Amino acid sequence: MAHGRIRAKLRRSSLYTFGCMRAPPESTEDPHQSQGSGYSRTVHCNQPRLHQKKPFKYVSNYTSTTKYNIITFLPKALFEQFRRVANVYFLLAAILSLTPVTPFSAVSMIAPLAFVVGLSMAKEALEDWRRFIQDMKVNLRKASVHRENGEFSYKPWMKIRVGDVVKVEKDQFFPADLLLLSSSYDDGICYVETMNLDGETNLKVKRSLEVTLPLDDDGVFKDFEGTIRSEDPNPNLYTFVGNLEYDRQIYPLDPSQILLRDSKLRNTAYVYGVVIFAGHDSKVMQNATKSPSKRSRIEKQMDKIIYFLFTLLVLISLISSIGFAVKTKYHMPKWWYMKPPDDKGFYDPSKPALSGFYHLVTALILYGYLIPISLYVSIEVVKVLQALFINQDIHMYDDETGTPAQARTSNLNEELGQVDTILSDKTGTLTCNQMDFLKCSIAGTAYGRSSSEVELAAATQMAMDLDGQDPESNPTPSWRNSGQSFGQSKDEIELETVATSKDEKYQKHVIKGFSFEDRRLMNGNWSKEPNPDAILLFFRILALCHTAIPELNEETGSFNYEAESPDEGAFLVAAREFGFEYCKRTQTSIIVRERHPFTQEITEREFKLLNLLDFTSKRKRMSVIVRDEDGEILLLCKGADSIIFDRLSKSGRMFEEATTKHLNEYGEAGLRTLALSYRKLEEAEYSAWNAEFLKAKTSIGGDREAMLDRVSDMMEKDLILVGATAVEDKLQKGVPQCIDKLAQAGLKLWVLTGDKMETAINIGYACSLLRPGMKQISITTNADLLAQDSKEAARENILMQITNALQMVKLEKDPHAAFALIIDGKTLTYALEADLKHHFLNLAVDCSSVICCRVSPKQKALVTRLVKEGTGKITLAIGDGANDVGMIQEADIGVGISGVEGMQAVMASDFAIAQFRFLERLLVVHGHWCYKRIAQMICYFFYKNIAFGLTLFYFEAFTAFSGQSVYDDWYMLLFNVVLTSLPVISLGVFEQDVSSEICLQFPALYQQGPRNVFFDWYRIFGWMGNGLYSSLIIFFLNIIIFYDQAFRKSGQTADMAAVGTSMFTSIIWAVNCQIALTMSHFTWIQHFFIWGSIVFWYIFLLLYGAMSPIFSGNAYQILIEALASAPLYWATTLLVTVACNLPYLAHISFQRSFNPMDHHIIQEIKYQKKDVVDRHMWRRERSKARQETKIGFTARVDAKIRHLRGRLQKKHSALSPRGDVVSPR
Repeated sequence: MAHGRIRAKLRRSSLYTFGCMRAPPESTEDPHQSQGSGYSRTVHCNQPRLHQKKPFKYVSNYTSTTKYNIITFLPKALFEQFRRVANVYFLLAAILSLTPVTPFSAVSMIAPLAFVVGLSMAKEALEDWRRFIQDMKVNLRKASVHRENGEFSYKPWMKIRVGDVVKVEKDQFFPADLLLLSSSYDDGICYVETMNLDGETNLKVKRSLEVTLPLDDDGVFKDFEGTIRSEDPNPNLYTFVGNLEYDRQIYPLDPSQILLRDSKLRNTAYVYGVVIFAGHDSKVMQNATKSPSKRSRIEKQMDKIIYFLFTLLVLISLISSIGFAVKTKYHMPKWWYMKPPDDKGFYDPSKPALSGFYHLVTALILYGYLIPISLYVSIEVVKVLQALFINQDIHMYDDETGTPAQARTSNLNEELGQVDTILSDKTGTLTCNQMDFLKCSIAGTAYGRSSSEVELAAATQMAMDLDGQDPESNPTPSWRNSGQSFGQSKDEIELETVATSKDEKYQKHVIKGFSFEDRRLMNGNWSKEPNPDAILLFFRILALCHTAIPELNEETGSFNYEAESPDEGAFLVAAREFGFEYCKRTQTSIIVRERHPFTQEITEREFKLLNLLDFTSKRKRMSVIVRDEDGEILLLCKGADSIIFDRLSKSGRMFEEATTKHLNEYGEAGLRTLALSYRKLEEAEYSAWNAEFLKAKTSIGGDREAMLDRVSDMMEKDLILVGATAVEDKLQKGVPQCIDKLAQAGLKLWVLTGDKMETAINIGYACSLLRPGMKQISITTNADLLAQDSKEAARENILMQITNALQMVKLEKDPHAAFALIIDGKTLTYALEADLKHHFLNLAVDCSSVICCRVSPKQKALVTRLVKEGTGKITLAIGDGANDVGMIQEADIGVGISGVEGMQAVMASDFAIAQFRFLERLLVVHGHWCYKRIAQMICYFFYKNIAFGLTLFYFEAFTAFSGQSVYDDWYMLLFNVVLTSLPVISLGVFEQDVSSEICLQFPALYQQGPRNVFFDWYRIFGWMGNGLYSSLIIFFLNIIIFYDQAFRKSGQTADMAAVGTSMFTSIIWAVNCQIALTMSHFTWIQHFFIWGSIVFWYIFLLLYGAMSPIFSGNAYQILIEALASAPLYWATTLLVTVACNLPYLAHISFQRSFNPMDHHIIQEIKYQKKDVVDRHMWRRERSKARQETKIGFTARVDAKIRHLRGRLQKKHSALSPRGDVVSPR
C-alpha cells in the first residue's frame, strides 16, 4: 500500500487456511497421475541448459505482438496492399503500359501506383515498429536469475529459460509462469495481483509446498535440483496439473503454487520460483491472438464497387474494341491517309480481330479513369487528418493523467460510426473498484442521509417534468418549487438530498470509501439510539467478519486495508469511522480498537479467531466464529439477504419486515446490499461441530468441497438478524452517463469480466446495465453433472436452459419488461461449442444486457468472434489489461484504456483513450462524423470519375474508336491530383452535418451509421447515376454547341483542342459546384479549396498555353487567343454547370421539404434559431431523438419515475372519496 510498509514476518496462513485446518503431514495427497497426451512437459529445475536440446527444445522467453518481422514484412505488406482490388487493376495496367499499345507513358501509370502502395506500406511499417518498441520494453525488463553457486544476477526477460530459478521482489511482474518455491513469509505464502490476467484487483494468496519452504535464501540454490512433470502449455488460467519430484519424493502441484506471467507480486518482500512455461508457452501468451489485419466494412464494400466499375470498364472496352475491329475491317481501306496496314499491325484490315485485341488493351488503360487510383491516396490522407483531430480533441484529454486520445491506426475511423455492439471489460474499464459506504439499516431503523446517483437523477428528472424546466437552463432543480408542484406529494414521497444544512457541521473531510452522513451514528451518538446493543454488534460484525490484511500508514497513523473485495474494504473503513478500527491479525486472533461512545477513550479488544467459513459464489455468504473477551462464542455472518433470511431463527426475525423494506429501497437506489446476522454458540455444540469441520477440511477426494458446504450449513442456521449495509460502487467518472448515452444511441453493451458472478452483477446494477425489476436469466452449469464427468449431460442441460429462456423472452407481453443474461465461464465453455453457440447468441441478442463472468481471455475473444460473425454487425471491444488483448484484437474495433497497469491493451488496440467516458465522444461525435465524411467522399469520388471517364468513351465513339483522347495529357494528370483532390479532402476532413454538441444531445443520429444510410447501394447507384447523367450533359451539350457553330470571328468552327478544353472546363465547374452543394458545413478552407481549384484551372491554362508549343502542343495560347475571347465558351460553361447540378438541387430541395432526414430537421431548427425561441419544441425533438432502450441511467430513472407515479396514483385514489384517479401532474 502507498506510504505503508509490511510489518513483521507474520505466519499469515491464518488468513485463509488456519493452522487448525491444515492437513497433518501424513495426510499428503497422492500425486497426480499425469502420463499421457497433454501431460508430456518435463522441467529440470535449476538446469536450464538441458532444455536447449532435443527432446525438450522449449521456446525462449522472448515475446512478440507484431504483425510483421524483417523477413515477412515485404510479402505480407504487399499482400495487404493487393487485397485491394483497384491496386490489382492498376498493377496490371502498369504492366501493360510497358507495351507499345498504351495510350499513356509507362511512368504515368507506374509512378502513381508505386506512390500509393509505398505510402500505405510505410504507414503499416510505422505502426508495427511502435508495437515492436513496446515489445522490446517488456523483453528487456530485468529479473534476478540464479546463475551458479548460489549467486543471482539480473538478466533481461528475453534471456530467461525454462528451468531457471528466478527471484521476484515486491511490486515486480512475474517474467514467466513460475512454480512458487518459497517466499519472505515463513509459511511460504505470497500475495499476487492478477489484474492483467483476469481483471480482478483483489489480491490472490499463493502458497508453496512445505517441502520447498527451506529454499528461502540465495545460497541454498547452489545444489538445488528437482524435476517437474506437468501439463503441456494451454490457455486455461485457472487449472494446473503436475508433480514435483524432489528429494526422492513426488509431490502434487495445483494452481495455488503457480505464479502466472504478467501478474504482480504484492505485500511480499520476495519470492523464489522456477520457470515452467516461458514466452509464448506461458498462459497469458497462450490466451493472446495474432495481430489481425483489419479492414473497414466501407473499404470492403468499396471493393464491390470497384468490381462493378471494373465490369463496366471491361464492357465499354469490349464495345470499343469491337467497334474498332468493325471500323478497321470495313472502313479502314477507304481511309487512304491512314496508310493501312501499319507496320506494327495495330490496325490491319486483313486481321480485324488482332487489331480489336490490341485496341482492347488500349481501351482498358484509356478508360482507367473510371477506377480512381487517387481515391486510395485521398482516403489515406483524410483518415490520417481525421486521426489527428481525434488525437487533438481537448474533450477527450484526461487532465489527471495528462493523457490524450490516440488513434493508433487510421484505417478504421469510419467503423467508429457503425458500431452495433460494445464488449467491455469491467475492472479498470467501467469501475475504479472503489466502494462507498452510504447507508445502513440497524435493528429496523434506516441510517444515512446521502443519496445515490440514481436517486438524485430520478428526483432531478421528476422536478423537471413537474416544473416544465429545461435541464440546460436550470440543471439544479429547486426542491421548494418541486414540492409545491407535487402538491401533497412532498410529504408523501421523500426525495432525499445530500447532506442537509443541519448536518453540515458534522461533515468531515472526504474519506475514500466512506460517504455516510448521519449524525445519529457518528461521534458516539449511536449509544443514544433505541437499540445500542444491536448497533454495537453491527459495528463489530463489520470489523471482524472479513479476510482483510491491515497495514499501518506511517504518515497518517491510520490503517489501510488489503481486502479480497472493495466492498469488504469499505466495511472496514466504515467500522473505523464509527469507532471500531481493525488494527491487527495473528494466526488465532483479530484485534480491534474500540472508541468509547462517551469518553472517546480507545480500548484494544482481542477476539479469538476460531474458524473462517469462506465466501463462495454458491454459498453467497461468509462467516467467522470468534470467542470474545468474556469467553462467549459468536458466529458472525454476512451475505445476500435472500440467503440470510432463509437461515433466521423464529426469534431472530424481529426486524425482518423493516429491514426488507429498507433493502428494497436501497436496491431501487442502485446500491449493493448485504444482510448482517449473528448467533451465540454453546461450548459443547461448537466442539462437536469443529470436529466435523476439521474432518471435512482434511479429507481427500472430489467431494471435499461438498462436505465443507454441508458442515458449514449445519452451523449457519438459527441466525438473528442485526441489519443490512448499502454501499455504492464507484464507477469511473462519467461511466453511467456514457453508458446511458450509448444506449440512447442504440448501441448494445456486453460486459465480459474475469470477476465473480456476484461482483459482475453488482457492477451491472451500478452502471445501470441491470436494474430492479429486470428479469435476470442466469445460465449455469450443474455441479453434479460435472462431477459425474458427463459432458453430454451438461451440454443438454445448458441447451434446455437456453431454450426455456428463449421461450420466456418470446412470450413476454409487457412492453417495459427487460431481460438480462448472466453466464459464467464454465457454462460458456459449452455455450461456445458449435452446436450451442447460435442458440446462445439468439438468446443474448434478445436480452437487453449481457454479462459474462469468470471468463478467460481466450473466452473473451471467442465471445467477441461469435458476436461479430453471428450478427454480421460491427463490434467494438474495450479493455485496459493484458487479459483484454484477445478480444481487442478479435473485434472489428479495439479500444484500449490507458490504465495504470501496463500498456498491453493499448498496444494491441486501434484507438486508445484514458477513460471509458471518452468512448461516448469517440463514437457519437467522431464516429458519426468520420462515417458520414468517408461515405460521402467515396460516393463523390465515383461520381466525378464516372462523369469524367465516360466522356472519353463517348468521344471514342465519335472518332471511330481510334484510342484518341479528347483531353490533353496534362489535363488528365491534373484532374485527380490537383483540380478535384483538395475539395474532396476538405469534405472528408471538415464536413459536419451537425455540431459535436448536437451529436451528443441527439444520440439517435448515430444510428445513421449502423443502418448504413449514407453508403447503401441505393445511395451509391444514385451517385453513379448522377455521374452518368453529368457525363452525358457535359459531352453532348459541348458537342452540340461546338459541332457546327462558328467559333472565331472569321467563321471557323472549334478544333479538338478547343472542344476538349471547353469540355474539361465544364467538368471542373460541374464537379466542384456539386461538392459545394453536398457540404453542410463551410469554413474558409473549403471555400478556398473549391473555388481555388477552379481559379487554379484558369491559371494553369494561362501558364501552360504560354509555354512553347514543344511542351504545350495544341494548347498553345488556347485560353488567351481561342477561348477567353469567345462568349460561346463562357456561356457553355455556365449552361453545362447549371444543367449538371439542377437535378441534385431539385432532389435535396424535395427531400428536405417532404421527406427530411433527422439531421435535416435539426439543421432547419438551428438555422431558424428555434432552439432559442421555442425551448419546448427543442426539448420535444431531443426527447424523440433517442433510441428506445431498457438499459442505462435514463431507463433506470424512467422505471423509478413509473414506480413513484404509481405510488402517487394509488395514494390519491385512496384519498379521493369517489375513487377518482388523480394524476400527479
